[in-house]
Amino acid sequence: MTNKLVAYFSATGTTRQKAQQLAGALGADVYEIVPKQPYTNADLNWMDKTSRSSLEMNDPDSRPEIADNAIDVSRYDTVYVGFPIWWYVAPRIIETFLEAHDFAGKRIVLFATSGGSGFGQAVDELKPLVAASTTIEEGALLNAPVSDEKLKVLFK
Repeated sequence: MTNKLVAYFSATGTTRQKAQQLAGALGADVYEIVPKQPYTNADLNWMDKTSRSSLEMNDPDSRPEIADNAIDVSRYDTVYVGFPIWWYVAPRIIETFLEAHDFAGKRIVLFATSGGSGFGQAVDELKPLVAASTTIEEGALLNAPVSDEKLKVLFK
């Protein structure tokens, strides 16, 4: 057991690849946040205002269900939370994950993949979902290839 966890949501596999590399570089445990209802390509069509992802992101109260949310985060001091950037923030399923667990006194470091946007308001939108004693930090966008050594520096 380590005191580090890499928890991630990946819609297309891009974030999964970066999360697995990060976990390996840091010697962290890994947990995939899997939606109970998988996303189809049509669901992910951000240009379609009626697509599932568009509807979720336009509803601040949307909380997509997680297939297996039984991870025990109490064992970890630092949790690296990864996701693709959707509409300049984290997908709603990340909110589901954060609200389902007690992160009091823990350090959460975000990492993301993106087709072109930065973290935007991700940190500010996620902070109210966890205890006041939880630290949430913007880690890094992991779009380009990166070495394990660089990951160790980026995610101390």
